[in-house]
Amino acid sequence: MPASTHQDPGLLSNDVARFISPGVDPSTLPRSFALVEPLPALGPVPDSWRTAPTFECNCNTFIANIPIDPETSLYGTGEVAGPMLRNGFVTECWAKQPFRIEKDGKPAPQYDEKSKSLYHAHPWVLAVRTDGSAFGVLADTTYRLEIDLRDGIRLSSAQPFPVLVIESGSPQRLVERLSDLTGRIELPPRWTLGYHQCRFSYYPDARVRELAEEFRKRKLPCDVIWVDIHYMDAYKVFTFDPAGFPDPKATNDFLHGLGFKSVWILDPAIKAEAGYSVYDEGVAEGHFLSDAQGHEHHEWTWPGDAAFPDYTRPETRAWWTRLTAEFLEHGMDGVWVDLNEPSPILPLGAELPETLRHRSGGDITPGTHAQYHNVYGLLMSKATHDAMRKARPSRRPFVLTRSSYLGGQRYAATWTGDNSSTWEHLHWSVPMALNLGLSGQPYSGPDVGGFAGTPSPELFAHWMGVGALLPFFRTHNALHGDQEPWSFGERTERQSRLALARRYRLLPYLYTLFHDAATTGLPVVRPLFFADAADLSLREEDHAFLLGNDVLVQPQLLKAKTHAFALPKGHWRSFTLAGEDPVADPAHPVLRLRDGAILPVGPGGQTSDEAFEGPLTLIVSLDHAGQASGHLYEDAGDGFGYLEGDYLRTTYRAVLRDGVVEIGIAQQEGQRPHPARALHVELLTDAGLVRASGIDGQVMMVQ
Repeated sequence: MPASTHQDPGLLSNDVARFISPGVDPSTLPRSFALVEPLPALGPVPDSWRTAPTFECNCNTFIANIPIDPETSLYGTGEVAGPMLRNGFVTECWAKQPFRIEKDGKPAPQYDEKSKSLYHAHPWVLAVRTDGSAFGVLADTTYRLEIDLRDGIRLSSAQPFPVLVIESGSPQRLVERLSDLTGRIELPPRWTLGYHQCRFSYYPDARVRELAEEFRKRKLPCDVIWVDIHYMDAYKVFTFDPAGFPDPKATNDFLHGLGFKSVWILDPAIKAEAGYSVYDEGVAEGHFLSDAQGHEHHEWTWPGDAAFPDYTRPETRAWWTRLTAEFLEHGMDGVWVDLNEPSPILPLGAELPETLRHRSGGDITPGTHAQYHNVYGLLMSKATHDAMRKARPSRRPFVLTRSSYLGGQRYAATWTGDNSSTWEHLHWSVPMALNLGLSGQPYSGPDVGGFAGTPSPELFAHWMGVGALLPFFRTHNALHGDQEPWSFGERTERQSRLALARRYRLLPYLYTLFHDAATTGLPVVRPLFFADAADLSLREEDHAFLLGNDVLVQPQLLKAKTHAFALPKGHWRSFTLAGEDPVADPAHPVLRLRDGAILPVGPGGQTSDEAFEGPLTLIVSLDHAGQASGHLYEDAGDGFGYLEGDYLRTTYRAVLRDGVVEIGIAQQEGQRPHPARALHVELLTDAGLVRASGIDGQVMMVQ
């Protein structure tokens, strides 16, 4: 069929329009999994609408084309490796565990910039025009979708799909509007912002205890110890190895006694073994995926031959929720759901057949795995999230998922999957986190140090340095050797200690940014072009990044040390945190503070709780008018009292008058009392650093 113009468009709001291919009845399109709620059309799209797709159908492929102006920059597309700028790349929205076969025949789970598919599916493109205005394109389909950005924006799928176009005056506002439509993260429990130590695997439980004691002995800040699949009895989920983990509650009690939280893993695959209660229940209650003839489908995973729950069924999600809630009675603080693309283990690269049947239920209609593959991880995350809310209604859930779909940020944080211990993967950690943030998922980070392979001491130190400044900060590796901060010698341990100290001193600011993400949808880490969207020189910068609006991070991500950083307009003053060596270590990113900003930092400590106790420090950088301001969000750190007003959001302001800087509170929101604490001020000037001390809540004069 020849290309044709769009028809049946609908204006969903003054800045969002939906377009549908000609000849497609909108009532026949599947429900949206990306949108929080259905969006009825308010009327026709006006002729003045700036960006609209054209549609064509070619050999049973439905295609939407969106032209772009020259020098329009394209981002988003979710979890992708390679540069942040996506012009010229082709992405396939199809959740997949990548495998590469090494020359010696050994499997190496990893990916590179040529990988079209990774663990997530985000059918979303964010475009920034030369004038700094922006628009977004959302292909609202769960089917396999190709996003071709080699010449404009070209979306194609074997099934018809609606296209939503969002118009915005800025990329920041565009991300906010995306989150209005697809949902925002819940404010996570504060402990999740600390450092996490993980490997595949710490086994047996005595090793877990030794690890926790070693962190406290060495006085290295850490909040969370993770427990991978070797705790299970023969890799059967919801079981425990009677020899290695005979008393998981005692293990968790031990960790809690040292100030740690714990996160334990669950996989979706259920060992097909008669007499295994989880499998027996699944068979009796019809919880597993089957082929077109109704035969239960099995794949080879960690426990061997296994069946996969059909999370499109409300009854199956309720079953998983019950099992997970019972699992949590052993004292786990968080749950990690893995292999939920879903991925078999053998043969390498295997996937579930697209012809499998999902029986579904509720508002989800029956369909094939081709339709529901991409939302398998999202639905598993939702069922797990529901379990945490059910088991612990007074505590905030924490779920980490390897696979999800656009909108899955409502239920789980994520990480960038099985990366490798290379400088390339260190570099890609930054643009991957940035593009996930631009795709609605602000809570992400890499396996620090690399999952596959063993990093050099230098690489590990650099990864700790940048990982400490990304939203999710977890070291994780496979069975290639030890990868704790002390595993690479005294120098690397010192470098790691400084990275951890930075993280814990910055936690008050980071927690404020997470609250912003939960309320506005803005990412925690942001691309440099957010500082000036019309500055074309910032569009390709994906080494440096912003923490919020105010802190610019310049890490060394290349072993060759050859990167020349772009810098936004304005005066970005470099700063250090108290206790840092004034001699720069390339393993630690350079930190810069925007002029006109006030940065709140805490005293640090061994745990996140300690990092929010004691004195507060305000680092102040005045603008050309002699003014600065900044925000600090505080609450109980867990629970939901903040939704009822038990929080405090303080706006601090600094003003230069007659050679004296006055610093005080300009505004307070919330019902939480202002804490009585000492206040330290560090005023950054071109001539050096000026320090002063006083009482928080009182006006301080700095000369």
